Amino acid sequence: MPLVESYVDSIFYCTWSSGFGLFTHNTKVGEVFTCKQKMFANNITSELIAQGTDPLRIMIDFCRRNGLEIFWSMRMNDTHDAWGGDYSPYLFPKWKREYPEYLVGSKEKQPKHGGWTAVDYTHPQVRELAFRFVEEVCCGYDIDGVELDFFRHPTLFKRAAMGFPLRQEDLDIMTNFMHRIRRMTEEVGEKRGHPILIAVRVPDSVEYCKGIGIDLERWLREDLVDILIATGYFRLNPWENIVKLGHRYDVPVYACLSESRIPGESGKVRNSIESYRARAMNVWNSGADGVYMFNFFDPHSSLWRELGDPGILKGLDKVYFVTVRGISNASFFLSGGEKYFSIPLLYPQKPLEIKVDRPQAVELPVGDDVVGGKNRGILPDVNLRFQVGNLKNAGDIMIKLNGETLSDGILSGEWLNYSLKPSMVKNGVNRLEMSIEPRSKSAPVVFDLQLWIRYKKIPKL
Repeated sequence: MPLVESYVDSIFYCTWSSGFGLFTHNTKVGEVFTCKQKMFANNITSELIAQGTDPLRIMIDFCRRNGLEIFWSMRMNDTHDAWGGDYSPYLFPKWKREYPEYLVGSKEKQPKHGGWTAVDYTHPQVRELAFRFVEEVCCGYDIDGVELDFFRHPTLFKRAAMGFPLRQEDLDIMTNFMHRIRRMTEEVGEKRGHPILIAVRVPDSVEYCKGIGIDLERWLREDLVDILIATGYFRLNPWENIVKLGHRYDVPVYACLSESRIPGESGKVRNSIESYRARAMNVWNSGADGVYMFNFFDPHSSLWRELGDPGILKGLDKVYFVTVRGISNASFFLSGGEKYFSIPLLYPQKPLEIKVDRPQAVELPVGDDVVGGKNRGILPDVNLRFQVGNLKNAGDIMIKLNGETLSDGILSGEWLNYSLKPSMVKNGVNRLEMSIEPRSKSAPVVFDLQLWIRYKKIPKL
């Protein structure tokens, strides 16, 4: 297994959890996912169970043999059965067909936000079933903890799905649910002789969390969370915000790095190894306790042996972006979700138009200390690239980096390139100011920004 002896020390293993109740472990509470139709033709769950095991037991055995921590991950409201893909009909569980009144909508009357197949936690029956899913695994499997994944997908209440603000009683419902989970894990852990930890994956904004039904700070204050995992489809705030919140209550914070959903070539670069390195470096620079990888499927990637050590990352090539993931899903799951963004936004679908009376500025966090490796014989080449439209001459645009005007820009097609002195880039937040020459008749549009840091050895004299 390629992950052995890598920086992976914990595996959060999801036994499907699709549709709220379909699992690939040997559940008696939910439904065992035995479908072999179309893309699921190679599903061998039923054969494994017939042999006296299942995917969760196999993963637990692997982790125990190799000294890894194992968490079972429960997707609290997975709605892949709503998206209309070829797979969706096979992920719609029997329970939802029998009790459609517990869903936030229907195929004919869909909610304004989220998937119509999401269950509504207002109903005690829904909360009871969710509790029993978790309890069954805690009692029947030798796990180190459970992850309650509220980000896959972040719909919990019909009121929010319909676009209405939630009430305090809705927040109390989920807090009481968490208290019940905590009591159960402590009771089972005491009988077993070792604790069962609770991890949650949530949006990185207290306010956004409240909008979907999660009273995050209360959960932390009332000791309902052992590990806080932040973000998923989108990130709303600088990493430092959620790190500070978790640490205020002595809860470790892990930053979730998942794939960018930005399309095209710009998305491809964002999903590159160099981009993941830069993102991880920003995570470590924020004071976070670790990196949590989601939807990254290559077990042979070098990243597993890089991201866990900022010392190793220091000398590796990276590319930094102002915005990696985009914003569209924030409002898809919550009315007015985009208003919770405090990070700067710049990517092809969210460009900046520069006019004489409208200069623009963005902040670019950089986790590298680009000049710090000089004494270790490491010297970086630093290149700043702007994807720009409606620009005929490089001299028509004026760009300042941390107050210093950039010069000798080279315009090649839609890309404006600058070679930078390493000393111009700060470890931390870098401010870029963009304006145009008063004589210019164009109004450039900046679609993207990439900061490439490529390391090379200083030759010995």
